[in-house]
Amino acid sequence: MRHGFIKTATATPAIKVADCKYNADKILDLIMRAHEEGVHLLVLPELCITGYTCQDLFFQQALLESAMENAIRVASKVPKNMVVVFGSPVELRGKLHNCAIVASAGKILGIVPKINIPNYLEYYEARWFTPALPNEEIVELGDQKVIMGPKLIFTCNQLPYFRLACEVCEDLWVPNPPSVNHAINGATVIANVSASDEFAGKAAYRYNLIEGQSARLICAYVYADAGEGESSTDLVFTGNNQICENGITLESTKLKSDELLITEIDLEHLEHERRVRNTFVTTNDKDYRYIGFDIEMGETSLTRYVPRMPFVPEDGPARDARSEEIITLQCLGLKQRLVHIRCKTAVIGISGGLDSTLALLVTVKTFDMLNLDRRGIICVTMPCFGTSQRTKTNAMQMVELLGCTLKVVDISESVSKHFEDIGQDPSNYDVTFENAQARERTQVLMDMANMYNGIVIGTGDLSELALGWATYN
Repeated sequence: MRHGFIKTATATPAIKVADCKYNADKILDLIMRAHEEGVHLLVLPELCITGYTCQDLFFQQALLESAMENAIRVASKVPKNMVVVFGSPVELRGKLHNCAIVASAGKILGIVPKINIPNYLEYYEARWFTPALPNEEIVELGDQKVIMGPKLIFTCNQLPYFRLACEVCEDLWVPNPPSVNHAINGATVIANVSASDEFAGKAAYRYNLIEGQSARLICAYVYADAGEGESSTDLVFTGNNQICENGITLESTKLKSDELLITEIDLEHLEHERRVRNTFVTTNDKDYRYIGFDIEMGETSLTRYVPRMPFVPEDGPARDARSEEIITLQCLGLKQRLVHIRCKTAVIGISGGLDSTLALLVTVKTFDMLNLDRRGIICVTMPCFGTSQRTKTNAMQMVELLGCTLKVVDISESVSKHFEDIGQDPSNYDVTFENAQARERTQVLMDMANMYNGIVIGTGDLSELALGWATYN
């Protein structure tokens, strides 16, 4: 929990249709295993207490009573420092609702009913279920009076970044999902209890849909899908579970019942991204209810993969494609500048190092795009104190191979005279010693650009610029 990380899991219990006690036992086993792993949030599938494919059994009072009895039993055994979201039917005034039940520390925190009830193609839910009512209701479950409504956000008292909201399966697939309103009213984590059946091509579409929703809402999206044990009379389920953070899938799995899919969500990162994105506009819908829960702060062991190079892909082909894209973008930007100012000459300082080499290659490619003579690229090497023969030779060979124009300007005497003028001890290798060389090189490049009616191509990289050390003009 420290530093905004919460350990999150999804799982698909292997259920038996309409056997609520068996299903509850399976769910409790997953909850206990998740608790042992230090999981703070566990999300389970839609109607996992009964099974999604009960069909007209949902009209039977015996099933509904068993479902409620076992839903209460599951909630009562949810440990402290953990939130569990699972699906169950809930009856209200003679009508049945398809709900996500949110429980923590032995109590039901709230019930979120499904808003969008599908009744097309292979779906017949409207035969059994009623859409969520617009306002809050109070439902008596055992000895608890529980709030039931579509606008509930569950907030961790110890970690205010952890704000959980729920939607149920089809709610994600509509033009304006409930999660949009949840997010702009503060929710940082969306739990979707789902029973999404399979047909050819659907898995890839759903995978992208979940990633896209997570990206648009700058949230974590935790998706738990039905799987083994559901009836295959009309539908097939494969337990496609997925955990996303700001458009990136952290973990996903399918065809693995009774297994925990675990990772960690970085809530501080999500809060930061929302803060930076000025177009992420929040609102204050007075109909939303914020319900608190407790999770003790402690260390969260990280299992999620942290890339060594977070800004570029690690595998070869993807990295090559990204590098080509970056080079092309740089070339297009430089090309537009050269065309706009009608410039046919570029002056660039060459050291033989990585930054100036990259800048030279971008400039060469840009000149090729414009059908300009590469000899119009004036490459200036400016040796001074500490310049090695190897780097100087590398720079000169590269310019020759690329067919550009090479100029050598030794700045040692100029810098020494400058030290004499300002009283700098040349044996003192401080920041003045280093910066004097950089500034002299900049002066040479600027003056030569004036001489050749060209522009200077900068060679500072983004890391240097961010830290304030780039030679930037």
